[in-house]
Amino acid sequence: MEKQEEINYNRIAEAIDFYRHNFRDQPSLDTVAEHVHVSPFHFQRMFKEWAGVTPKQFLQYLTLEHAKQVLKKG
Repeated sequence: MEKQEEINYNRIAEAIDFYRHNFRDQPSLDTVAEHVHVSPFHFQRMFKEWAGVTPKQFLQYLTLEHAKQVLKKG
C-alpha cells in the first residue's frame, strides 16, 4: 500500500494534468476535486500545500499564459 504522502502527490499531479488539459473550460474546484476523489475543501488545502498556489491561482496562470501565446501568434 502506498504512503498517504505518495497518494496525495499523485492526486495533485493528476489535478495539474487535468487543469492543463481542461483550462479552456474553466473547471470548477468541485469538478477537479471530484476528478481526484477528494472533497473540495480537502483538495484546495492539499493543492495549496503541494503547489504553493491555490487551484484558482493556478487556473488563472494557465489561462493568462494561453492568452499571451495567442496574442504572440497575432
